[in-house]
Amino acid sequence: MAGAIEKKLNDLGITLPTPAAPIANYVGAVRSGNLLTISGQLCFGEDAKLVATGQLGAGVSMEDGQKAARACAINLLAQVKAAIGDLDKVVRVVRLGGFINSAPGYADGPKVMNGASDLMVEVFGDKGRHARSTVGVSALPANAAVEVDGMFEVA
Repeated sequence: MAGAIEKKLNDLGITLPTPAAPIANYVGAVRSGNLLTISGQLCFGEDAKLVATGQLGAGVSMEDGQKAARACAINLLAQVKAAIGDLDKVVRVVRLGGFINSAPGYADGPKVMNGASDLMVEVFGDKGRHARSTVGVSALPANAAVEVDGMFEVA
């Protein structure tokens, strides 16, 4: 039987994908005590294709960037579920780190990252409010528009 968080995802029309396998010498998740750190997730959508490619401020709109960040957050949740089995075990979303593929001078990365942050609050309520950093970068793997990593406190 699905827990409360999975029911909330279902109500939002979100189906968690099979987590992406690492493409280099790292693992998707590491648990140390009650902290679960999830490796950076690219913005793969339901069709296993990138939601947005290229740079924000040079062909990728803020709205598409926000959709990409939301897709990254969904992929984070898929990794969390794979690591602990039940999303109801998430005590708190501690931190998100966002990497925004940005054209020189693009300053709206934090607004793009809201796509990921807003989903965490939609899904977890106050437990989804988190610390965050957002960094503009000149390139990401596969020319993805956004990558997001995260840290979760789990029971």
